[in-house]
Amino acid sequence: MSLADKAKNAAEDLAGKAKEAVGKVTGDEDLKAEGQTDQSKSDLKQAGEKVKDAFKK
Repeated sequence: MSLADKAKNAAEDLAGKAKEAVGKVTGDEDLKAEGQTDQSKSDLKQAGEKVKDAFKK
């Protein structure tokens, strides 16, 4: 996993957490769900990168 990919995934995760928090505070269920979706995407990408790294060794 390259450093750039890690940074992108971390940024996506943080953005998702921020969206989810704003959605909770404002009562916007759509924004909250979008934030959770962004976090899930980031988790999947990180898992995929870890699998790639495991096969490189």
